[in-house]
Parts: sequence; C-alpha cells; structure tokens
Amino acid sequence: MDPRLRGDERERKSGRAFTPQPRFPPNRPILPAKNPGGSAVNSTLVRYSVFVFVLIAVGVTFGLAVFWTPALWFLVILLPLAVMGVADVLQTHHTLWRNYPILSRLRWMFEDVGPYLRNYVIEGDQDGRPFSRDQRALVYARAKGQEDAHPMGTELDVYTDQYEWFSHSIKPSEKLDHNFRVSIGGPQCTRRYSASIFNISAMSFGSLGHRAIEALNMGAARGGFYHDTGEGGVSPYHLKHDGDLVWELGSGYFGARDAGGRFDPDRFASRAAADQIKMIEIKLSQGAKPGHGGMLPGRKVSPEIAETRHVPVGVDCISPAAHSAFSTPREMLAFADQLRTLSGGKPVGVKLCVGHPHEIFAIMKAMLETETYLDFIVVDGGEGGTGAAPLELTNSFGAPLKDGLALVRNALIGTGLRAKIKLGAAGKVYSAAGIAANCSMGADWSNAARAFMFALGCIQSMKCHLDTCPTGITTQDLGRQRGLVVEDKAERIHRFHEKTLMALAEITRAAGLHHPEGFRSHHLHQHILGKTSSEAGRAYPTLEEGALLTDAAGTIYAPYWAQADSRSFRPTQPVIM
Repeated sequence: MDPRLRGDERERKSGRAFTPQPRFPPNRPILPAKNPGGSAVNSTLVRYSVFVFVLIAVGVTFGLAVFWTPALWFLVILLPLAVMGVADVLQTHHTLWRNYPILSRLRWMFEDVGPYLRNYVIEGDQDGRPFSRDQRALVYARAKGQEDAHPMGTELDVYTDQYEWFSHSIKPSEKLDHNFRVSIGGPQCTRRYSASIFNISAMSFGSLGHRAIEALNMGAARGGFYHDTGEGGVSPYHLKHDGDLVWELGSGYFGARDAGGRFDPDRFASRAAADQIKMIEIKLSQGAKPGHGGMLPGRKVSPEIAETRHVPVGVDCISPAAHSAFSTPREMLAFADQLRTLSGGKPVGVKLCVGHPHEIFAIMKAMLETETYLDFIVVDGGEGGTGAAPLELTNSFGAPLKDGLALVRNALIGTGLRAKIKLGAAGKVYSAAGIAANCSMGADWSNAARAFMFALGCIQSMKCHLDTCPTGITTQDLGRQRGLVVEDKAERIHRFHEKTLMALAEITRAAGLHHPEGFRSHHLHQHILGKTSSEAGRAYPTLEEGALLTDAAGTIYAPYWAQADSRSFRPTQPVIM
C-alpha cells in the first residue's frame, strides 16, 4: 500500500469500511474574542502616548514656572514637539504621522541616519554595498598615506564563488618602475597619447561640485594620469590646474551643441584644440543605466553649469538615450573620424556597457568594411556608476565588467583588429588587484570613479543625487563644498593613485611579469559552484586571431556574428540558440 495515501484513501483501497472523520473535531469549543474593544483602546493609547505625554509636560512646565521661572527653558524643546504633534494630527498627507503623532517622526529620522549608523556602528569589515568597509578603508589609507597592510591573513571566505586569486611565480621578476603607461592611438591618429594604466573615470561638473573637480584635476596633474570630464562638458575647473583631460561627449553634446541640442562642429573644434584635452570619448552607454541617457536636476543647474553645458539655468538638463549625430555603426565611425579631424588628430574612441552582442560585432564589421577605426574602446561594467539611476536599470541591465570585456576582447581578436585598438575598463575598480584582473581579461588600462571619490573623502552616504552630500563632493551647495579643501584633497588623489600603482608593481612582480600587460586569463582563478577552481580562461575563453573572419560558424559567437550588420544596430535575423 502506498504510504503517501491519506488514511481514508488507504481504507478505501484496502476494501475495508471506513467512517469519514471531520477535519476538525466537532466538539472543539470556539472561544469568543476576549475584550474586543480593549485592544482598540490600548492601541490608541500607544499611538498617541508620546503626543499626550508632550501635551501634559507642557502643562506641567507652565504650572511649575509659576514657582520656578527657569522651568520655562524646558519649553524650548516641548513647545516645538507639541506644535509638531498637533500638525501631525491635523495634516492629511501622511498616514503614519496622523496615526502616530510625533512618534512616527522617528521612522524618518532613522531612515536619514541609517546609512551613517550602518557605516560606523553596524557594518562588519566585509559588509556594506556597493563597497564594503574594508574596500573603502583601503582607499582611505592609501589616500592619506597611512599603513595599508592587513594583519592576520585574509578575512575572505576563500572557498566561495566570489573569491578570486592570481597565480604567482616561484621566481618573481626584478623590481619594477610602477609608472606603467599605455600608448593610445590607431593608424589614423596623428597625436597618440601615453596614458597611465590607472585613471579617473567619467564624473561631470554638475554631478560633482567645482571643488571636487578642481581637486581631481590637480591630483591628476601631480600624478601624471588623466581625468575624464564626464558628459557634462569641459568646465573652467577642469582647465584650472592643467591636468590631462579626456573629453567625454555624450548624447547631449554638452559644450559642443547648438541651441537645439545637436552637435556643433565649430564649438567642438574650438574647445578640443586645447592641449590639455588629450583624447575624445564618445559615450554610447554607461554601466549604471545603460540605454537610459541621463538628467541633471534643474536645482543643480547653476549659471556656471549652464554656461559650460550651453543649457538654460535652473532647467532639468537632459541627455537623450541615443545620439542624434548618428544612428548606424557606419555613421558612428564617420562621426568619430570627424571628431578626430576637428580635434587635430587626437585619439577618438567610445565608451559603452555591453548589451546586445550583435551590436558589438556590427561595429567590428563596420570598421573592417569602411577601414575607419576607433582608437580605443572603454568597456563600462554593469556594476559601475556614481550618480543616481533607476533601480531596475542599475540592478538588472548591462553586462558585468568581466563579461563585457571578454566579449569586446574576443570581437577585436576575432576580427584581427586588436593590434589597432586599445581596450579600457571601468566598473568598481579600487585596487591593484582589480586593475590586474582587468588586464587578465584583456584590458590595457583601467578607470575608476567611486574609488577616487573615496580618496576625496566620500563616506558612501548615498546622497549623491540629492544635492545634500555631507562631504561636499556631489553637491552645488557652496556651504557644503566649503569643507572640501582643494589642495589637501588633490594630494590625497595623487597619493591614492601612486600607492595603488606601487601595489600593482608588487603583484606584477609576484606573478613573474615585467608589466601588467602580461597578465592573461590563465593567471586569474575562481571557484565554480564553491567546489572546484578554474582559470578565468575556461569561463571566458579567448578566440584565435582572426577566427571570426575565417570560421565564424565554429565559434561560440556564430549566431551574433550572423546577426551583425554594419549598416544598422538592429539584428538582421532573430537569434535561435
């Protein structure tokens, strides 16, 4: 007999007579509710207890003041609370305030101070998102010139899927100069640029205050690395301290637009001629909100920002989701070539977060067919982002950095274009290990945004989009910016960069290499399902040189290659996997 059958079913199947039993015993008494009105009374007393206490305290204070005048000082606290309570009861917009006068205000207070409590009281060393306490502490220590060594071994669980490690050599290389450089510029570029292997990623004037921009640029000038302007245009504060700049040109064409928001070649050429601007970066998408565009709230569009961006003062500044200067891969390359000419031959590339694979291959096909080449491609990971973005886009769109890098690296190698085009990486980079990991996945250099914000003094209060940044970094409030001393923070930026590259030299030596460009996917290891370990090359295999040209059908990218069309970003046919 099947033991899974209920008792009455077993009796039926056995042929024996049975008496159906009620699911609940019929003689079980149903107890009446105890004091049905009492709970409501008690609930009301609890809800209004603080309010009533404050009102009683006000009355008692007035009575006490008849005999002891100093008691009136208590009213400094009690009267505002009493007024707040009355306002809570009478207002009609907030249910909690109406039902829990004064008391419910604690909820809002704890919401406001919650990030600070988590940062300083509750979080463990490995807790905290998007950056843990240990990750932030490393940046702070290097920026301040403090000891950054860690005692007693790793605190990480080395048997989880999140743990990664590098192969080291029994015979490390000789001591290395840590000033690692990358030469950027393809065959059609006449003014190549020697970039540091670690640079400041895109953060606009507007999303950041002018003092933060100044400090970043002064630090970049001292350390010999570049400062990406972000899509907000080149401001006077970017130019003030003569640090190298990469001008990011987004879909809003800020600083190079006409009254209708379209690209203005003359304005672009006038600004791009500045010697301080070393490269031009066309922003196609970003990791935090791919396919979305952007918006600087009108409250942050000051006269200075409006002049820099060529937009109205106090009006929401919109970056469209797509560019108006081009709509196909071929048109994009023609636009890049135009920018290269207008800038006097400077390197021109694109920044993107990888989405549809066929779009990447369409760009490769367009370069092969037109023989017009980008000088570089910067891959932004889905884990990146500094300003605010819709949560669904932040959490659910865009390829993570390693996946995006692997795809673009293979697209370049598979089409034979890797020697012509440099590859940058951006997305939650804060340490030398992160730079080395990106090099292992094919990147020539790395950019960081939030790490340099930490070096400026960011405490991850998550107020970036509210114009209330407590450290004066992501605000236009001059009072809040006053706390950020440019000279002091610039030195922290310089020191963080310097010490990170010194650490990169150490781990490059430990791997037996002479330059981080020597890192390959077989140097990087990770766990699979918490059980076995594997080289990153197995999870992200590298194509053979020219494989997409000679045998695309034999590669893992065959469906996407077949979809790609140099004349359109749309697929030529649906993918059938």
